[in-house]
Amino acid sequence: MEPFWPRKSPHFLACRRAVRPVHTNPDLPAAIGLSGGPDSLALVAAAAAEGKHVRAVVVDHGLQPGSADVAARAAEQAQRLDVPAEVVRVDVDTVAGTGRAIGLEAAARAARYKALFAAAGSDADVWVAHTADDQAETLLLGALRGNPAGMAPRSDRLVRPLLFLRRAETVGACQELGLETWDDPMNHDSAYRRVAIRQQIIPALTELLGGDAVVPLAGTANRIAEDRQLLESLADLEPTADCAELAADPAPVRRRRIAAWLIDNDIPVQGDQLNAIERLVTDWHGQGPITLTGGRTVTRDAGHLHLV
Repeated sequence: MEPFWPRKSPHFLACRRAVRPVHTNPDLPAAIGLSGGPDSLALVAAAAAEGKHVRAVVVDHGLQPGSADVAARAAEQAQRLDVPAEVVRVDVDTVAGTGRAIGLEAAARAARYKALFAAAGSDADVWVAHTADDQAETLLLGALRGNPAGMAPRSDRLVRPLLFLRRAETVGACQELGLETWDDPMNHDSAYRRVAIRQQIIPALTELLGGDAVVPLAGTANRIAEDRQLLESLADLEPTADCAELAADPAPVRRRRIAAWLIDNDIPVQGDQLNAIERLVTDWHGQGPITLTGGRTVTRDAGHLHLV
């Protein structure tokens, strides 16, 4: 039986309008990352209501007691919305491929995206339910590392249809549809920096501004993402450790290529460390190694950067 879509549902209508222009391949269903939370459930429901060719993929990280039951309930709700769903169990490894320890949050994210793209196959898109609130948090997280960043509505096969919607719309949509959402306990643990930004920093900025801080923060992040996509279309941003090649690049390109080289080696990008590495390229006078987060170092030898 097809699901019933209520006529008077302004929040759900906003979600449907966000999804409406996103193209799906009639032969390859897009894989929607579904956690069971309001953002991803609203995305699945909106895609179903708009007749998009999608399926839901629930990634069970196995990090909390009862996670398998949570994943099963999320899949059941997608199926009630007439969206095929599967549960994929992953092991979260907090040791990167380089042998460097990484945080639990980063490790879970890496495992989740790996599973989503594996489930989607080599050609289908992956949809995730980031909202404008997530965009604002991402900007602040990056800025605190000295590398302010923004998410794009589409990055290759990764699609974010709800990026310009507020979280209140997805929560309201699920209430209008009578969907049972899962409240992840980790989203209330301020030991995680993103949660602390959500619970403490953004409310403080809103009070300081006398208005909603998410709007200007998300807007700034959107512009950063647009600028990056333009730069990628105009310049070679492939990672490299060749100092002569990097020195010949304009500064914005050089910094992004160094950052890409670090990311390729499972190193988180920190602004002060990135500046110091850049000086190994542009102001070389025999300085010593640059110590990175996690204990590894970058040195220059024979005209190339090296990770030790």
